[in-house]
Amino acid sequence: MRVTMRRVLLAVGSVVALMVTLHLGQQVLECQQVLSERRHRLMRPESEELVMMDSNHVEYRYSKEMPLIFIGGVPRSGTTLMRAMLDAHPEVRCGEETRIIPRVLAMRQAWSKSGREKMRLDEAGVTDQVLDAAMQAFILEVIAKHGEPARYLCNKDPFTLKSSVYLSRLFPNSKFLLMVRDGRASVHSMITRKVTIAGFDLNSYRDCLTKWNKAIEVMYSQCLEIGRSRCLPVYYEQLVLHPEQSMHAIMKFLDISWSDTVLHHEELIGKPGGVSLSKIERSTDQVIKPVNMEALSKWIGHIPGDVLQDMAHIAPMLARLGYDPYANPPNYGHPDPLVVNNTHRVLKGDYKTPANLKGHPQVTQNTSSSH
Repeated sequence: MRVTMRRVLLAVGSVVALMVTLHLGQQVLECQQVLSERRHRLMRPESEELVMMDSNHVEYRYSKEMPLIFIGGVPRSGTTLMRAMLDAHPEVRCGEETRIIPRVLAMRQAWSKSGREKMRLDEAGVTDQVLDAAMQAFILEVIAKHGEPARYLCNKDPFTLKSSVYLSRLFPNSKFLLMVRDGRASVHSMITRKVTIAGFDLNSYRDCLTKWNKAIEVMYSQCLEIGRSRCLPVYYEQLVLHPEQSMHAIMKFLDISWSDTVLHHEELIGKPGGVSLSKIERSTDQVIKPVNMEALSKWIGHIPGDVLQDMAHIAPMLARLGYDPYANPPNYGHPDPLVVNNTHRVLKGDYKTPANLKGHPQVTQNTSSSH
């Protein structure tokens, strides 16, 4: 009898222990599932908002769905002027070049082009989806936090528009301003101002024009692929000759309300909520002036004769963009009275040099800023 009772108690104890074990195991699995879901949610920055607050305690929320503005073009094509004019708008903030964004985009493109590298990344779980989410978060963080918050944010890094198709997928509501300038003027500016750009031989007009042609062809083709509803080519010459008409078209394209301040960016340099400029950027000494024609045709008479003779072959994009490759000088059009007056002021030195620029004057190192 005692033996039988002992067996019954052991059997009951075993059943209870089994039930407890099964219950605990179920609880562990449920906890792991909850933790996994939480980790999954925490590791999806593409679905989260970036929250910032300005000096007046106004809150701004940024996400991949926001209407980011990207300004680019071949260096020395007016990108700095364009961003300064937009920066003068009370609801827009562009700021200086980040320099890092085009480099990261170039790395991302290199990973995609290398089949071997892409296979290794995929095998490691670093898929295109993972990389794109990381790129979204990184680019948004850099653009949002390298300056003061504003309703509209824009990024000005010239070579960023070599990746405009990719960026248009990362940020579905973004818009792009492609600065277009006569390649002869851009190249002359690079060479005379000694602006070092990777791959450009500053001792050769022929080489620089060839590289200009290749770069603008890539950017222009991507702009067309995105479509005119999202990418607007902005001709530097027309922006300079007719700033009010040009800026009205640009603001309408960006769906941003008009402000006369965009026509007088030089008056807002260094002021709170105005235009932030750095002494280090190569275009600053030009952008501190009101919009003028001083740099419009400086290239005339400086390009070697053999290069001029071969211009249509060296730079076929000139004709495609509407420039006459054999016109020396070309007819860009007639300036508005405001621009004529600004140019007279600039030639007489009748403008103020801001005292509160960022950084220190550049002595030896050059950047790829453009104007």
